[in-house]
Amino acid sequence: MSLLEGMDKKENEQTQKPAETPQPAQEYRKIKIICEGEEKRAITTGITSDYNLKITYESAKPDRLRFAVSAIHDSSLGEHGAEWVVVINLKDQKPWEVTRTGLMDRELEVSPNQTIPLVLKVTAPKGARYGDAINVVINVSSISDPAMSDSLTTRTTARQSVLAVKTQIGHEKTVADTLSVRAQDLGVLSILSPAPLRGYVLVEAMNSDRLEEVVRGIKRARGIVGGEMKLEEVEHYLTPKALVSGIVEGDIVELIAGPFKGEKARVQHIDEGKEEITVELFEALVPIPVTVKGDSVRVIGKEK
Repeated sequence: MSLLEGMDKKENEQTQKPAETPQPAQEYRKIKIICEGEEKRAITTGITSDYNLKITYESAKPDRLRFAVSAIHDSSLGEHGAEWVVVINLKDQKPWEVTRTGLMDRELEVSPNQTIPLVLKVTAPKGARYGDAINVVINVSSISDPAMSDSLTTRTTARQSVLAVKTQIGHEKTVADTLSVRAQDLGVLSILSPAPLRGYVLVEAMNSDRLEEVVRGIKRARGIVGGEMKLEEVEHYLTPKALVSGIVEGDIVELIAGPFKGEKARVQHIDEGKEEITVELFEALVPIPVTVKGDSVRVIGKEK
């Protein structure tokens, strides 16, 4: 056989080789858990935070999904810490409550390309301490293909409330001092009684219910004002101000410290550098100027 005949035979064999069978395209499948809003939040005790979630299932075929949820408490008291309330609301399902030690495990039917909305409700316990938190771990996986899954973790932390305690005017410091003595087991973080705020004491605390009980037993206290105060409402009390801030020449003042305590006077001069003011006493036989520190007087009127 000649060389050319051999080449022709080889080409014929290659031409007659059966074509490969085309492989079907791989089906696209995916599970995703999405949280609308922050996944980490801080709330006051007794308050419930709603996490709006949705599970998206992308596939042309129906399936069953395994829905697993666990709650992990993070408390300075360990197992003895106050227990958070965790509830999951899913359409057409009874509310699911997740306990401290349990792993909630359910199976759900899912249609092709379906989105499942759900609400995770987390309530901070009244007995929570500052910084106590709970992590809620949600995992969703396919029953037919366990490798197809997604997970999401939310973290909710207990934070303090800023509350206003109403007092008799002039007895703010007395109420604040009594509160500081009785506040050891209330989770009180700070007590503020700024001089310009007449008739109120500001309290930064964790347990508002327990605080209210204690306030009812304090003389000169008139209860807690309803609602939590926002930080921007009190932060100006936390900013140091000059002792003579808000005082102008001609103001009528009352001396609240020093040998002339209780006397009324008119402001004659202000020294901002030394934070001192010079006043003239109303009831002095001889009008003698008296120089005092700016925090030794209280403005009671403006000159007309």
